[in-house]
Amino acid sequence: MTQYAPPQASPLSATLPVALGGLLAMAACMGIGRFVYTPILPFMVAEAGLTPAQGGIIASANFLAYLIGALAAASTRLTDALPMSRRTLFLSALALSAATTAGMGLTDDVSVFIILRFLSGLASAYAMVFSTALVLDRLAAAGRPGLVSLHFAGVGAGIAGSAMLVAALDAAGADWRQLWFASGVASAVLLALVARLIGGGADPGAAPAQPGAPAGRRLVALYVSYGLFGFGYSITATFINTLARLSPTLSDVEPVIWTAVGLAGIPSIAAWVALGKRIGNQRAYAAACVVETLGVTLSVTSDSGWVVVLAAMMLGGTFIAITAVGLMHARSLSRGDPRTALALMTAAFGLGQMAGPTVAGLGFEATGSFLLPSLSAAAALVVAAALALTPARRTV
Repeated sequence: MTQYAPPQASPLSATLPVALGGLLAMAACMGIGRFVYTPILPFMVAEAGLTPAQGGIIASANFLAYLIGALAAASTRLTDALPMSRRTLFLSALALSAATTAGMGLTDDVSVFIILRFLSGLASAYAMVFSTALVLDRLAAAGRPGLVSLHFAGVGAGIAGSAMLVAALDAAGADWRQLWFASGVASAVLLALVARLIGGGADPGAAPAQPGAPAGRRLVALYVSYGLFGFGYSITATFINTLARLSPTLSDVEPVIWTAVGLAGIPSIAAWVALGKRIGNQRAYAAACVVETLGVTLSVTSDSGWVVVLAAMMLGGTFIAITAVGLMHARSLSRGDPRTALALMTAAFGLGQMAGPTVAGLGFEATGSFLLPSLSAAAALVVAAALALTPARRTV
């Protein structure tokens, strides 16, 4: 029997472009494609006449598509039949994400908004699953797994960058349509850079799957936990800017709230991954859920603008990290090809976050407040933390 030897680390100059390409891919498909809707939504409510309930339905359409896309990405029969590489798949998805983002500025029809955000959700799921699988495999094959934090930091970088873009254009007098156009152009520029940084060389390939090997109880519990996390974060992540704009005491800090989310998210991956190395990804994931619970609660229980900014930082400082640490933990628990575990995690996440904005929007229509929906989100995060701590089954 031969012993496994870890790959010798490749030169940093050879692997850093892959990690940077992953960062920019995540910035495009997640930071912009998924989350630029949050800072633009208040402008659509004020200028395009959207109601919070309609905004929630549009967001849920995006999340539903994210769920469908993740399930499709989990199907090896479907994806392996496509005549293209993983690189071509996620680059094509990034192109669709840029197009649908810019397309939001071409209409004021709610039905078309729903269709465009649905297509954007499909694109985000494919780009996220296949770019993550490809980048993680390439970094692992090169002996540089520590660079994975750079890949996931792209979500925070994209959120912060797009928030600053929206704030700058708003200060220059741009309307909601121009905000979407500019975001689509930014995504297209990032796509060009990603295509250059992540070359078309041979992929290391995923490990062969073990036929018939069922997921362990810890992995199943993690799937459920990840779905609850999707519900728990999505309400605040969708409506925190709208909440601030609707409150006379919070409107002054609205321009900085989403920027605070993104800036807090950039170093969060490295920080939580480092903590995971000390106490284990399982415990780090649970601890981040608890911190996020506090941030979600503060966002709707305080009238202080700067407390809400702190809540935004707690959201940004955890939800991107929970996403990353959760996927890394699932990859370590998976048997064989990690793509299935990554995609099923993404699907569970998509199912949870699909429900969140709809529940929040309808709750606001019924009560005139985001308080009850946000407290239900906090409760879901507490359960998510508990499930993440599911122990391994003891063997006799």
